[in-house]
Amino acid sequence: MDTLSLNAAPPTARRKLSGCLAPAKLNLFLHVTGRRADGYHLLQTAFRLLDWGDSLDFELRDDGRICRVTDTPGVPAAADLVVRAALRLQQETGSTAGADIAVLKRLPMGGGLGGGSSDAATTLIALNHLWGTGLSREQLQALGLELGADVPFFIYGRDAFAEGVGEKLQSLTLAPAWYVVLSPEVSVPTAEIFSARDLTRDSAPIKIADFTPSSTRNDLQETACKCYPEVRKAIDWLGQFAPARMTGSGACVFAEVESKAEAQRIVDRCPPHWRAWKAASLAQHPLHGLIG
Repeated sequence: MDTLSLNAAPPTARRKLSGCLAPAKLNLFLHVTGRRADGYHLLQTAFRLLDWGDSLDFELRDDGRICRVTDTPGVPAAADLVVRAALRLQQETGSTAGADIAVLKRLPMGGGLGGGSSDAATTLIALNHLWGTGLSREQLQALGLELGADVPFFIYGRDAFAEGVGEKLQSLTLAPAWYVVLSPEVSVPTAEIFSARDLTRDSAPIKIADFTPSSTRNDLQETACKCYPEVRKAIDWLGQFAPARMTGSGACVFAEVESKAEAQRIVDRCPPHWRAWKAASLAQHPLHGLIG
């Protein structure tokens, strides 16, 4: 058990939230439109939630400690976005409540599916509810942005067209869909891809009304494929069945398919050295209603 301490908390009536989904996301496209003076890249993207992801359990503590009760290999407690999110919420609100937090990891690290960011968002939403700290969605999104550019989207909690560094969000209405998500079993560091010299950083901005998958692309994909050829192999293999694209900065790739049965058929044919999953689109984050 990894433990970080704060002050003691009074007893509270609501003690647990179990099986809280931290859903994966897809970037249906990702354009890099510029770079700010502070080095952050300006983006445009379409975020889509999936009904598949990590699962988190929360139980209140009366001693004010934040305890990570499951290990995440290679991630010390102090660096874990789940722990950092809980501590940041305590700091922002002055709450003296604590929590035991268990994380069941399903999403591959370095996969571009938003696993760590989604875990952090679920933590902020769940503990804001359990601790009764009462922050609004906008306030939680502002806290989330301090932890990572994708966190505000997960707190926003529905498909969105995003701009800026990913924090400027507009609701996006998309038809339900089934996807195959494939992991080529490599981890792609986001910072490495964004710092590459050959990365395209001058894509022309588009309007939300102009967004279609066929007229867009992922500007990070070619750079990631050069650095990690296994990503290109995964795109080519999945592309036999439907148009395939990398999500985020990689390494995972995805394709929209016609049905659950078709998704399962492709998953069953996945080469043994990779992993594949079927997933449906998710209209709204399962914890969306916990924010008043």
